[in-house]
Amino acid sequence: MPPAPELISPRSARVSAARRLAKRNFRGKDRLFLAEGPQAVREAAGHQVQGTPTLVELFATVEAAERYADIVGEARAVGARVHLADEAVVADISTTVTPQGLVGICRFLDTPFETILKGRPKLVAVLAHVRDPGNAGTVLRCADAAGAEAVVLTDASVDLYNPKAVRASVGSLFHLPVAVGVPADEAVAGLRSAGVRILAADGAGQDDLDDELDKGTMGGPTAWVFGNEAWGLPEETRGLADAVVRVPIHGKAESLNLATAAAVCLYASARAQRAFGGCRTVTPS
Repeated sequence: MPPAPELISPRSARVSAARRLAKRNFRGKDRLFLAEGPQAVREAAGHQVQGTPTLVELFATVEAAERYADIVGEARAVGARVHLADEAVVADISTTVTPQGLVGICRFLDTPFETILKGRPKLVAVLAHVRDPGNAGTVLRCADAAGAEAVVLTDASVDLYNPKAVRASVGSLFHLPVAVGVPADEAVAGLRSAGVRILAADGAGQDDLDDELDKGTMGGPTAWVFGNEAWGLPEETRGLADAVVRVPIHGKAESLNLATAAAVCLYASARAQRAFGGCRTVTPS
């Protein structure tokens, strides 16, 4: 016979403390955020910052605890408090329409910008004015898939720990360093001082991505700066870049959405860097 849930009231203190993390001000105050679903919780359970486990607490329905027994076991192994909860309780904490029965509470894991610079990154995504959390999480996922070493969210961008951004990253939030709250000019100046070329992605850019690839200018360390979903990058931010690059539209589409354009740009850099003579083909001395 399966065990009975321990938490059956949405009004319990533990549930109330978890539920309030859906709001940014409480996330900032507690330095905790929600990770929902088996993929995110599994990644959180395997993540740590300087030896401190990221996953603090886990709420699971009885059914989910049985289905994902390995994840629950990993959570317990890293010292997270595991609560078997009624389905209504987990649904109350969750920010999704169809909860998957697992909601984790995690410590903030953003990385100081200076630490990222010390790592001499070769590929970085800078989200300069991205306001939609789903887009932010998806760009983070694209950066992870393309092999970027870091993502930077400027002070004009959405909260990294917005539940929708966490979900859209599909676990990539736990894979690579992310700096938050960095002013755009400081982000560009810091990356340039670390030997990184700054490219602003903009549909109205003077330089064509295909031309950049043909000229062989994409093989060095590169940071792509991505702007707002609706109006792109403001002039002052474009002016900080070494080049403003557009993704060519060969068909009849009016434009590409932010996440798609980011994927194209990041993968173009990743391929160029891995080609003969690119910065990832050089053996470190």
